[in-house]
Amino acid sequence: MRDEVDDLVEAWARERHDLDLGPVAVFSRISRLAHHVDRARRQAFMAHDIELWEFDVLAALRRAGAPYELSPGRLLRETLVTSGTMTNRVDRLATRGLVERHPDPSDRRGVLVRLTPEGKDAVDGAFGALLDAERELLAGLSPSDQKELADLLRRLLVPFAGQD
Repeated sequence: MRDEVDDLVEAWARERHDLDLGPVAVFSRISRLAHHVDRARRQAFMAHDIELWEFDVLAALRRAGAPYELSPGRLLRETLVTSGTMTNRVDRLATRGLVERHPDPSDRRGVLVRLTPEGKDAVDGAFGALLDAERELLAGLSPSDQKELADLLRRLLVPFAGQD
């Protein structure tokens, strides 16, 4: 079985036989796969009328568990955006009726952002569609191959933990 990366690596090997092209074979495939994953995510989210950034915020709230609320600071850490960006995102989600702001009972000056029932339905539907799309992308791998791939990718990612 061959793919376009095999052709790319062969062309480089012909021109630069002095180089180890192993990283190109790996990361060119990861880059191309990321493109397909991104497209599948966008389609899954569009089918549920939410944007990628909206999913990130709604999913962070959903993963928090009932009552599906977080402080804005915690949302910042979960989604890796700036304070101004998060304020804008929460405002837009609130306008759409997907989240609400509530006073933080443990901090008189603070607020909590909470999923509305509509927000919960939207994120649950989008997440289900995303899982279906990702299962389709992985269909060529056995469950044990999928686990092995996940383990190998984890080994690559662990050194970067906390750097974002």
